Amino acid sequence: MTNTKQRRKAVVDRDVCVACGCCVKVCPTSAIAIYKGIAAQVDWARCVGCGKCAKECPASIITIEEVQA
Repeated sequence: MTNTKQRRKAVVDRDVCVACGCCVKVCPTSAIAIYKGIAAQVDWARCVGCGKCAKECPASIITIEEVQA
């Protein structure tokens, strides 16, 4: 039996993201960056799942989900 842990992480719908940067400004761990000027991308190694980015996103395209760590 494998011991896998679930962690809360930010997930960006990159097909809808307009790279406004609001999430980048509020992330306390600098886990989000704008990738090639097109969409936000989350570094899960840095993301603590606090949800600040999801609350700040004007398009509501960032969700906080349980993912395998």
